[in-house]
Amino acid sequence: MGLKLIYTVDWINNSELMQPTLVSELNEEIIKRTKLPKYVRIFDTTLRDGEQTPGVSLTPEQKLRIAHQLDNLRVDSIEAGFPVVSEGEYQAVKSIANAKLRSEVCALARCSKEDVDVAIECGVDCIHLFIATSDIHLKHKLKMGRKDVLKRAVDHVKYAKRKGITVEFSAEDATRTDLDFLKEVYKAVTKAGADRINVPDTVGVITPKAMYHLISTLKQEINVPISVHCHDDFGLAVSNSLAAVEAGAEQVHVTVNGLGERAGNASLEEVVMALRSFYGIKPKVRTPLLVETSELVERLTGVPVPPNKAIVGENAFAHESGVHVHGILSFPGTYEPLSPELVGHHRRLVVGKHAGMRSIEKEVREMGLKPTKKQLEEITKHVKSLCDKGKRITDADIRAIAEHIVGKLPEEKKAVEIKEVLVSTGNTITPTATVRLVVRGKERVGSSVGVGPVDAAINAIRGAIAEVSKLRLKEYHLDAITGGSDALAEVTVKLEDEEGNLYLSKGVREDVVLASVEAMINGINRYFLRRS
Repeated sequence: MGLKLIYTVDWINNSELMQPTLVSELNEEIIKRTKLPKYVRIFDTTLRDGEQTPGVSLTPEQKLRIAHQLDNLRVDSIEAGFPVVSEGEYQAVKSIANAKLRSEVCALARCSKEDVDVAIECGVDCIHLFIATSDIHLKHKLKMGRKDVLKRAVDHVKYAKRKGITVEFSAEDATRTDLDFLKEVYKAVTKAGADRINVPDTVGVITPKAMYHLISTLKQEINVPISVHCHDDFGLAVSNSLAAVEAGAEQVHVTVNGLGERAGNASLEEVVMALRSFYGIKPKVRTPLLVETSELVERLTGVPVPPNKAIVGENAFAHESGVHVHGILSFPGTYEPLSPELVGHHRRLVVGKHAGMRSIEKEVREMGLKPTKKQLEEITKHVKSLCDKGKRITDADIRAIAEHIVGKLPEEKKAVEIKEVLVSTGNTITPTATVRLVVRGKERVGSSVGVGPVDAAINAIRGAIAEVSKLRLKEYHLDAITGGSDALAEVTVKLEDEEGNLYLSKGVREDVVLASVEAMINGINRYFLRRS
C-alpha cells in the first residue's frame, strides 16, 4: 500500500483552486467498502455549547459577529443559543435569526412549552429539543421515570411541529442510555414529527467502534436523518463523529477550535477536513476561511488555540527538523498531508536545534545574504549552539548571526585570533580583564583594568597588541537583538587609524563582553589587512 493523490476543489475569489491531499491507499481501500452518506451537514454549536466553555461569555454583539463569520464559512446550521436562559441570550438569538443568514439558525430548548415559545418568538428556523434519557440522569437529575420522559419528549415535539418549525430532537446522554429504550424514544419522536434526531455522547464515553454499532443500529430503526454530538472528555470527539458518519450519520455537531463544556466538542476544522480528505465528502464549508474563523473565535472568547492544534494551530504547518525541511523544499507532500493554503494557513520553516543547513540557507538568502558553504556551516553551528542552551531563535537572531559571519574576514586573512578572555568585576573590586591572543602565529597575553568589564577587556587587548596603540575606538554601539535577559548581544565598533581610515566591525554573542571583544578583534584584523 502506498499513497493516493486526491484533488479537492475550493472557491476563492470566484476562481477554482486545486489542492492535493495525500492520504493512505489502505485508508482508501477500507473506505471503498463503506456505504457513506452522500452529504454530511455541519451543525455548528460554537455559540451555544462552545459558549459553555468555562470562563467564556459572549455579548450579543460578539455572538452576531461570529454568526456572520460562520455564515460566510457556509456551515449548514448555526445553533445561536439557549434563548430562555437570559435576556441577553434571547436578544442574541433574536438578532442572529433576523440577520438574514444563508445558514439555518437554530435555538436550543428543553421539553418545555415556555422554552419552545421563547425560541419561536426569536424567529429561528429550527428548534433543538432535548431531554435526558439515561437512567443516571433520570434518577439523579430529572427524578422521572422512563414513561414520563417518553411522554414529555413526544408531547413537545408535537407542540413544536404544530408551530410549523423544523425540529431536531436529542436524547441527552444517549450513549449511556439503555439501547432498547433509546430506540423506543427516537422512534416515538420521529412518529411525532421530528425532522432529525441527534445522538449526543454527552460526556464523551463511547469508543468509535461502539459509536459505529450504535448509529448502524439506529439507522435500521429510524427513517429521518441522524446527527451526532460528541464531547472530547477522552479525546475521541472527532474519531467518534467520523465513526458515526461511516455508519451513516448525515450530520455532525461541531464547534470552532473544539470549544465546549469540560474538554470541549468535536472540532469543526478537524471534522470538515477529515470528511473531505478521507471520505471524499465535501460539506459546503469554505475551507480557506477556517484559520480566519478560528482566530476570530480565539480573540472574542479569549481561549487560546494550542500551537499544536490540528489544522489551525500555529505549528500545524511548521517544520524544524532538517530532514523534514529538506523534504518539504523538494516536495511539500513529503511531510504535509494537505496544503496549508487549503485551510487559510501558511507554511513556516522554523530554525532550531533540529534544523539543517537547507532551512538556514533558505532563511539567510531570503534576507538578501549570500553565504559561502563554509560560512553557512558556521552559521548553522552557531544557531544550533544557541538552541542547545534553550534559547528560542528568532529571525532577528538569525540575521545578526548571519550578517556577522558573512561580514567576517576569511580565516586565512586574520592576523589576530582570540584564545581566552577572563573578566572579574563586582561591587568591591576594580573591573579587571585578561586576554590571551594569537597574533601572527605567536601567543600574547594582556591584562588591564577599566571603568567596567567591557572597558577593561578592550584595554587588555590594547595592552597585548602594541601595534594598535594608535588605533582609536571612535564609536561603540550595543544592541540586544530580541530583548530579554538571554537576548543576543550585537556590538558594533568603529575604529579609526592615524591616517583617518575607518574600520567598522561587529561581534554577536550571548555575552556582552565577549561580543565586544569579538567586535574589537574583527576591527583590528581589518586594520592589519589594510596595512599589509
